[in-house]
Amino acid sequence: MENQARICAWAEQTFGPVGDPVALVDRAMLEMNELRDAVKTRDIGEIGKESADVVILLHRLVAQFGLDLHHETDAKMAINRNRTWQAKGDGTGSHV
Repeated sequence: MENQARICAWAEQTFGPVGDPVALVDRAMLEMNELRDAVKTRDIGEIGKESADVVILLHRLVAQFGLDLHHETDAKMAINRNRTWQAKGDGTGSHV
């Protein structure tokens, strides 16, 4: 199984060190657009691949700040579970 350390080590070896973490965000935005296109066309294979590309970039991004994506996700879910939410009717919502 892959983990953040292995993903980041591969990316560092493949692409070199991160000069500016904003570059990772910009690339993740491009990957999100590709994911959006895949979702629009319901291309299941591409949805999986593009989702993974986004997650890979997020792992590398948070590592630049000494964070662990799994830990941050768990911590944020603890906050979310204690909030009151209002559903928007489209599968999304916002906290109140």
